[in-house]
Amino acid sequence: MSHRPRHKITVCVSCRHKNSECRPGLALIEKLRSAIDVASDVVGDDFAVSGVACMAGCDRPCTVAYQASSKTTYLFGDIDADADIDDLVAFARQYNDLSDGWSSATKRPVGLAEKTLARIPAAILATHVTEELLQ
Repeated sequence: MSHRPRHKITVCVSCRHKNSECRPGLALIEKLRSAIDVASDVVGDDFAVSGVACMAGCDRPCTVAYQASSKTTYLFGDIDADADIDDLVAFARQYNDLSDGWSSATKRPVGLAEKTLARIPAAILATHVTEELLQ
C-alpha cells in the first residue's frame, strides 16, 4: 500500500511577476519538492507539493498554501523561489509538528512574517460561543 501524504503544499502556477510574462510557480514547485526531499529527515515525508491554476493572489505572486485535514490553512504571497525556500521548508517542519496547525505570526519563519495573506482556521462546528473559542 502506498503512503498518501497528509499535508499539502499548493503553489499557484498562474501568478505572473508584475510587468512580466514570468510565471514562477512551476519553478517553485520543483525547488520546493527537492528541498522537502532533502530535509525529509527533519520535515518528514508527509508532504505533497503540487500546483493549481489560480489562488486569486495575483497582486502578490507567487502564492503558496499549506493545508491538512483538521489543521489551520495558511496562504503566503510574494514568494521568491530562491530567497524564501529555506523559510518555506522551515514552515513545513513547523506545520507538520503542530497538531492543529495554528501558528502565531511571531513563531513563523521570519522571511514569511510579512508574506502571510491568510490564516484560515480548521472547520469548527459550534452551537454557542465559549471562552475556549475566543482565545
